[in-house]
Amino acid sequence: MTKRVAHGLREEYGIGASGPGKDVVIVISSGQVLLPVLFYAIICVGGVYSAANTSATVPELAWQVKQGSANLIACSEDTKDVAIGAAKECGVPLDHVLVLNSRSRSLTSVRDGISCMSQQELDWTRITDPHELEDSVICLLYSSGTTGAPKGVLLSHKNITAQALIPQYMYREWMLRQATRDPTWTPFEYRTVAHLPAAHVAGCQSYFINSVVAGGPVYWMPRFDFPKFLEYNKKFRVTTFFTVPPIYLLIAKSPLVTDQFKSLVHVVTGAAPIGKELLQLASKKLGCYISQTWGLTETTGSVTATPWDVNDETGSICPLLANTSMRIVDEEDRDVEEGEPGEFLVKGPMVTKGYFRNEKATRDMFTTDGWFRTGDIGLRKNGKFYIVDRKKVCLPERGSYHHHTVTLNFPLLLPHFSNWRSPRAMLVSCNTAMHASKPVFPQPITPKQFLTLESHVIAGTCQIQRPASRACGT
Repeated sequence: MTKRVAHGLREEYGIGASGPGKDVVIVISSGQVLLPVLFYAIICVGGVYSAANTSATVPELAWQVKQGSANLIACSEDTKDVAIGAAKECGVPLDHVLVLNSRSRSLTSVRDGISCMSQQELDWTRITDPHELEDSVICLLYSSGTTGAPKGVLLSHKNITAQALIPQYMYREWMLRQATRDPTWTPFEYRTVAHLPAAHVAGCQSYFINSVVAGGPVYWMPRFDFPKFLEYNKKFRVTTFFTVPPIYLLIAKSPLVTDQFKSLVHVVTGAAPIGKELLQLASKKLGCYISQTWGLTETTGSVTATPWDVNDETGSICPLLANTSMRIVDEEDRDVEEGEPGEFLVKGPMVTKGYFRNEKATRDMFTTDGWFRTGDIGLRKNGKFYIVDRKKVCLPERGSYHHHTVTLNFPLLLPHFSNWRSPRAMLVSCNTAMHASKPVFPQPITPKQFLTLESHVIAGTCQIQRPASRACGT
């Protein structure tokens, strides 16, 4: 089917006819089983798969279409109106807006009913040149980075393949150890449920690529729905998944969770740090280890991962993956001492070459000797890595930024604020507000300058209240 769709894209719309990596195809779709087919078909034909968030508005999608000079948009039925609106705003003909429908196995234009499900096939081009694999552009995933408008992260064949293979080799080593320890051990069967947005690196890499390398099925949800998520895990005997801390919080606290996770072998968390208490509560509810991974869109996902037979409850982000390197540096790019916080810089085969049509952002995010600036502040302690903060480009004293936004882990970072400009306001949780009231800044901020986070963050939503005099004890 992938080759048939690729042939349809070439014959009907000329995708890839002028060479690989030139024609951007925007895809805004909720989860469905034929989405990976479209992903591979676009790459097969020589196009660039540009994923758009399903929550995008017409102006936001139009911006992405214009930024990529795209002349073809693919959508799902539930995102069709936004796709049509963006096409009209950008002057893209409506016969260049395709609706992907997995139930009818169709990919058809909204006007004139042009079908891309060709009866002929277009074969893959076999690329063997290492430089071509490294310099290719096959996927654009958008990342806001530290500030400003979203930036298109250039992902290559090498990036995506490395991100799939390196962790997979680690999992296979775990399976070998298990079989050696216990000859009666039942071999692991990969089954997962696609519940995260496929426009983000976690969804795109996990559901399109990693599952293929692992050789197991992906059961698709159109969008995240917690009761359905529980139902799918039990019905399809899911053995592994990656998800984010807010969902682990739901799992840990919800009375709906009973026996739905009996088939789980191992799960992974990422996208944000997870606390030790939540890690233990969720792990107990799931009945298996939870390992924490760390990475960015610019690293095609994970930079760190823990072997599945190692249980770490310290909150670390796990060891580095094979073939990757990391430095921890201060504001002057000098390596810090063990246990001191600094920015994580990384190198590895999964690190992007830069941002799409944004040379300045690319220059700013790499050191002169090629280290990628992740923007994450962390430290190494007892041989383990920990994330303690997210750096913003407006943090240093030098520069002309007027508004400063900082996320803080108070117990770890308060001793290191002496060289920072005093903040105007702070967003803190109630249980850290008292820490923040200590006079650690050159000009201590007052309780009225705190914004308190009064509720648990669930699926990206929270309540912010001001003033916070009650929370700060004044």
